[in-house]
Amino acid sequence: MTPTDIARVQTYLRRLLGSDRVRIVPPARKGLSVEVAVDDEVIGTIHQDNDEGEISYSVHLTILEEDLPPPPRDTAKRPR
Repeated sequence: MTPTDIARVQTYLRRLLGSDRVRIVPPARKGLSVEVAVDDEVIGTIHQDNDEGEISYSVHLTILEEDLPPPPRDTAKRPR
């Protein structure tokens, strides 16, 4: 993705998600993935697809189990 592509996608995601905390992080070197971050936490990657001149972008979000809140406790009454 070019710097212009990155800026346009970042603007779109910020508007869509209602947060300026969303950032598109260009790869440190060619061949690495473009990352999507919220503040300083990387939450996924973004890929550009060019299919016969039609360009689209896909976002892959990664959620680690360790980052999730604990599951709710079963509050249903158990038979005695």
